[in-house]
Amino acid sequence: MKGTIVLYPMIGMGHLVSTMELGNLILRHYHNRFSVTVLIGEGPQDPPDATAFLRHISETTHSITFLHLPSLPTNPSPNGTLTQIIRLHNPNVRQALQTISETSMVRAFVIDMFTTPALTVASELGIPTYYFLTGGAVLLSFFLYFPIIHNQTTKSFKEIPTTHFQFPGLPSMPASYLPERVQDREHQFYHDVLDIGLNLRRSKGILTNTFECLETTLIKAITDGLCVPDAPTPPVYCIGPLIASPKNRSGEGDEAVHHCLSWLDAQPRQSVVFLCFGSGGVFSAKQVREIAIGLERSGQRFLWVVRQPVSEDNNKHLAWEHKDPDLETLLPQGFLDRNKERGLVVKSWAPQVEVLNHESVGEFVTHCGWNSDLEAVCAGVPMVAWPLYAEQRMNKVFLVEEMKFAMPMEESEDGLVSAAEVEKRLTALMVSEEGRVLRERSRKMKEEAMPVWSECGSSMIVFRKLAESWVIQ
Repeated sequence: MKGTIVLYPMIGMGHLVSTMELGNLILRHYHNRFSVTVLIGEGPQDPPDATAFLRHISETTHSITFLHLPSLPTNPSPNGTLTQIIRLHNPNVRQALQTISETSMVRAFVIDMFTTPALTVASELGIPTYYFLTGGAVLLSFFLYFPIIHNQTTKSFKEIPTTHFQFPGLPSMPASYLPERVQDREHQFYHDVLDIGLNLRRSKGILTNTFECLETTLIKAITDGLCVPDAPTPPVYCIGPLIASPKNRSGEGDEAVHHCLSWLDAQPRQSVVFLCFGSGGVFSAKQVREIAIGLERSGQRFLWVVRQPVSEDNNKHLAWEHKDPDLETLLPQGFLDRNKERGLVVKSWAPQVEVLNHESVGEFVTHCGWNSDLEAVCAGVPMVAWPLYAEQRMNKVFLVEEMKFAMPMEESEDGLVSAAEVEKRLTALMVSEEGRVLRERSRKMKEEAMPVWSECGSSMIVFRKLAESWVIQ
């Protein structure tokens, strides 16, 4: 009888894409030993793009079983955090795991950091539980060491924004670089993160979407126990890079893909700046205009994904619902006509993996979301790091100071990045000596990343060890 691997992701694009790739990875190499079931615990405010992606995947990926948990009340907790909402699904998770166990042995229950409440349920049922962190070792270091940081001060981080903290394996960084929603010690999300950090060490193991040669120093610091000095660190399995497969794209037509790629086909090699800011990144209208002015002044060729602003607050960068922008109103007068020979502006979405791997692309202006970082690393494209939310400022520190794959985009005190800064960074990365060095480092890392999934590659060896441990449990 096959064993079952049960995956329980958070409903968000950055989490779902990696989780689906993990499911496909398991079946590609161990379909004779395991089946894969994905628990879907939908909430009242799930991002529309994530819902569309799930619908597409469940309709087209017949090798994976999708088990939708019963719906929650329309608005179970108006002020509740995601983790609190997930906790309401625990009775449904228990029922689902018990039902699966009637016909198959659950060899592993793999939860997301935000589905942490389910750890208690699986423990009570005696099911081995693992975490899958869809971020890299930067995020894992943050979660594991956060309980230590918690004990170093009684103040909220927003009260001490310039105080530096040292996470093992990372350069020191100011408190203001920590995820925005943990800045307030009284906020429930702060305590959710603290809970995740404490519960990670209770798991059977931790899977991370990274690979050994990318975050070598940081991975060693974690596995040496520096992040959890007072208890054993669970085994850490670096099984990346798991990045989006073009066949799993949903919600975007082939026409948009063809338009972007055919335009790139007509551009010189490594000449195009690609600007794209993840599934949730947005800017104010003023910031969009500053980007446009900086782009035009830089003289660089560009492919720019533009979204409709949702606020005039320069510090508000996250929105899950997107309307097509009115480019004529949003961009400076005559911008599209003046730049039609060297620039392409697309609305809301572009086929990022295909674009980054196109030979015409020479640099990537990114929000530093981990999926985007991995995609750029694997494509060998250097970055301009412009973090917007979540742990992205921490990723920026890693990319700029530790790995030296990126230049930083610097913002003013009010959160606005000036046109002059945009022009400066885009030009420097494309034509300066520093930019040449970054391009060379990125090219070399691409070469190192390519064999990690070969028969004797680091990620394949780790994944095989993990899967074999599931067989003998």
